[in-house]
Amino acid sequence: MTPRIAGHALVEALVAQGVTTAFGVPGESYLAVLDGFHEHRERIRFVACRQEGGAAFMAEAQGKLTGRPGICFVTRGPGATNASIGLHTAFQDSTPMILFVGQVAGDQRDREAFQELDYRQVFGPGTLGMAKWVGEVQSADRLPEYVARAFHTAMQGRPGPVVLVLPEDLLTTPTVAPVLPRVEPVQAWPAPGPLRDLRAMLVAAQRPFVIAGGGGWDAEGARALQRFAENWQLPVGCGFRFQDTFDNRHPLYAGDVGIGINPKLAARIREADLVIALGVRLGEMTTGGYTLLEAPQPKQKLVHLHAGAEELGRVYAADLMLQASVNHAAKALESLTAPPQVAWSAWSEAAAADYAANRVPPAVEPLDMAQVVLTLERLVPEDSVFTNGAGNYSGWLHRYLCYRGLQHHGRTQLAPTSGAMGYGVPAAIAASLLYPQRTVINLAGDGDFLMTGQELATATGYGAGRGAGRLISLVVDNGSYGTIRMHQEREFPGRVSGSDLFNPDFAALARAYGWNACKVEATTQFEPALRNALAADGPTLIHLKLDTDVSTTRTTLGAIREAALKRSA
Repeated sequence: MTPRIAGHALVEALVAQGVTTAFGVPGESYLAVLDGFHEHRERIRFVACRQEGGAAFMAEAQGKLTGRPGICFVTRGPGATNASIGLHTAFQDSTPMILFVGQVAGDQRDREAFQELDYRQVFGPGTLGMAKWVGEVQSADRLPEYVARAFHTAMQGRPGPVVLVLPEDLLTTPTVAPVLPRVEPVQAWPAPGPLRDLRAMLVAAQRPFVIAGGGGWDAEGARALQRFAENWQLPVGCGFRFQDTFDNRHPLYAGDVGIGINPKLAARIREADLVIALGVRLGEMTTGGYTLLEAPQPKQKLVHLHAGAEELGRVYAADLMLQASVNHAAKALESLTAPPQVAWSAWSEAAAADYAANRVPPAVEPLDMAQVVLTLERLVPEDSVFTNGAGNYSGWLHRYLCYRGLQHHGRTQLAPTSGAMGYGVPAAIAASLLYPQRTVINLAGDGDFLMTGQELATATGYGAGRGAGRLISLVVDNGSYGTIRMHQEREFPGRVSGSDLFNPDFAALARAYGWNACKVEATTQFEPALRNALAADGPTLIHLKLDTDVSTTRTTLGAIREAALKRSA
């Protein structure tokens, strides 16, 4: 190899891994890498974001969309800590991601130099929720080794984030280290014996139910899951914010198992005599606070299939545990021979009927968010990507949008199972930049939007929403941190504190960033606004004014307050 500085070698290593886009905020600690992006600008681009949290969210969305690690670069200290929200999201969402952090020079280490942190302490596995591995490159010649290990670690087993620390002086050191080949994760199949046991449990069941989700799915795995469900006529629910794992239009789909769950679906899971959990961690949100499946010993028989050995038995004493890569697990399940008839056909039909009935909305005036979502479903292209952050507003997407299975168009849902506010806008921008031919729809609350709304400038600067697809952000403005206000009314009725918001004119703000924009205050105004956005050149923001009292898809603040006051009387 011709000698080149390590910063250039790092960019070459990313290109060899198939990376075409990296997100970040520039910093003097990795100027040599930025120069490497310039050197190889015909093969890879660096998208400069406006805050490291937004950049990390974009990289997390990249990991979800591509199945390979999303790439984020930040500088030391404040840059790294700003990016921690995206890192935590990637960890809880089981998303492959690599955060590259510039570090002080080696001869300044351990002196509390300018912006110095020990990233093994900040992000290391001992934090139990930030990164799978934190490595600090010790030698320019070993840099390709560290990069390859980072890709392996991010993708293998339960996918997740990795942090790779880059000392500033190392990046300017010449090296002749070779570029290593593209990394592919090692895949594990479930053992034949436990598969036979699983089949026997299915044959003996009367009311089985499948919960599918988690990270790592690909199109073949999703198709195998669908064939498994069809072979055995099994009702399938998707884990919290993994609703595109199974096609929501399929007659065996039973709904999403998460926040705001259909009460009939919750009852069905409790009544099941066998639950097959495929790829999901069975965390708090998917289990209704560990009540749908009681911890640690569920009343239902439980089969848990997961790629991470550390997840099996972590909370639940399952009757059968199988460690396997999620797509290979689905393919193995697809091969299980089903009997000519099953005992639960009526059970599965009723589950699908409950899902359909749950999508029939009550009428709300003057602005009906259910109709907004149903209009989106009717008018936007089938391969559109929908993104959201955290907040009660997201419940309308979860309940009323019929997500396409990822076997058709790849991921169509980008949403944080970690509950991170501010995720939706950067995720939408990343999706639009990575797949300019696809329309991307972001739904954000007013509090959620202003966490990362400055990234509209990133979208404008890099031409997001100007390809064949469109980029549209809907801002639901109810003047409140709605989720917190809901909990306040439930626990301390009538005592509002800290949850009111004082908002700008979101449409005017968007225009200042170079976006098209309009305001919608009634249901009848939304369809014309959406049609204009789909026909417009460039990205569009639609400012939706919602009454503060409209709390969730099922209730109002007034009703929550009244019920709480009655309880305390």
